[in-house]
Amino acid sequence: MKKIGLISDTHGWWDEKYAEYFAECDEIWHAGDIGSADVAMRLTAVHPLRAVYGNIDGYPVRQMYPRTLRFDVEQVSVMMTHIGGYPGRYDPAIRAELYAARPRVFVCGHSHILRVMYDKHLECLCLNPGAAGISGFHTVRTLLRFVIDGAEVRDMEVIELGDRSGSVKR
Repeated sequence: MKKIGLISDTHGWWDEKYAEYFAECDEIWHAGDIGSADVAMRLTAVHPLRAVYGNIDGYPVRQMYPRTLRFDVEQVSVMMTHIGGYPGRYDPAIRAELYAARPRVFVCGHSHILRVMYDKHLECLCLNPGAAGISGFHTVRTLLRFVIDGAEVRDMEVIELGDRSGSVKR
């Protein structure tokens, strides 16, 4: 069993709440637009980090992480990229690779819109944790936590970090 912390679109913003909410996780996944190598290193100091670069990431982050990442956790195949879309509206740049790979979990970011959707056609759980940073149009900063236990993905949690100003939501 592995507990996963999923984050995206930090855009170089660090919040100590990331470490707090991911403390009990086994791995952290970042779905791109990390924004700085410093944020990646701080997440890595909490737990092992799997990440992809996003469209705003510069050379240092692009050297550290790939555009697309495929891996297995327990008995679950995962595919992660930054610009991915969602069921019925996958981004053309990833669609063929996604349909060929047919992962059980597809992770993306970019939209700043939190989505947890099941694609019946691909038999795939599609996850977008929204945006955890303060840059963008979103009003509430979010992330996800969940468990992968054998072939099962369960215990999905949506965590609200506060508003986009960086202050805590009360």
